[in-house]
Amino acid sequence: MSWKPDEKWLKIYNESIAPKQAAKTKKAGITADISWGEFEKSIPKKFTDAQKFIDASCIKLMTPFTPMRNGILYKSATLGTKIGSGHIVYNSPYARYQYYGVVYGPNLPIFENGVLVGFFSPKKKHPTNRELQYNKTRHPKAQRLWFEVMKKKHGPAILRGAAAIMGGKAK
Repeated sequence: MSWKPDEKWLKIYNESIAPKQAAKTKKAGITADISWGEFEKSIPKKFTDAQKFIDASCIKLMTPFTPMRNGILYKSATLGTKIGSGHIVYNSPYARYQYYGVVYGPNLPIFENGVLVGFFSPKKKHPTNRELQYNKTRHPKAQRLWFEVMKKKHGPAILRGAAAIMGGKAK
């Protein structure tokens, strides 16, 4: 999972490494025809299919470790991610501080008649030294750095699945 073919790589591959027509070289009376044949057609699709498998598997397997109160955070991964892109995006506004598990502030209390009614937060927040306390009612395994936790637990299985899609075996 440390390397994936991105669009730039596939473009280079399709334009230079895997020529659309056989390349012919003639030197000293020898003619060589170079054609990737079926290999040319199958490799980019295999990369794409393997990346889709990795992205979808990561999102699914991260869910139990993702904090959940109303479901918006974990659903934002599905909504914000283009499966196969290699980039998982949580597009909820609070995803970053939930992921890193640190309270961002300042969060200034607002009082009315001596009663706390809410908090004011300026546009620019900074991490504090306080850790978030996750509600584990709906996801008992919820914690910070949920991708890293999922990767440690399920990474080898995801790698084996991607390797199988590519037609190989994971080391």
